[in-house]
Amino acid sequence: MPSMTTSKVSRWDRHGREHVVQVRKSGTRRQLTCETCGWRKGAQFLPWLKAEEHLTEAHQATIDPTA
Repeated sequence: MPSMTTSKVSRWDRHGREHVVQVRKSGTRRQLTCETCGWRKGAQFLPWLKAEEHLTEAHQATIDPTA
């Protein structure tokens, strides 16, 4: 059984609320889960980009806390 690793993509909206999408990797598969709304999606390619797109479109969260 492959080991599972987790990372996250976080962005803030204009009201200062943080929104996070967890990216769980198991082998070549990745599962995206939004902590704010429960949205889930499987992704094999570019999971972090898909997470950023969800945060922008669903939550208007575009401010990168690391920038």
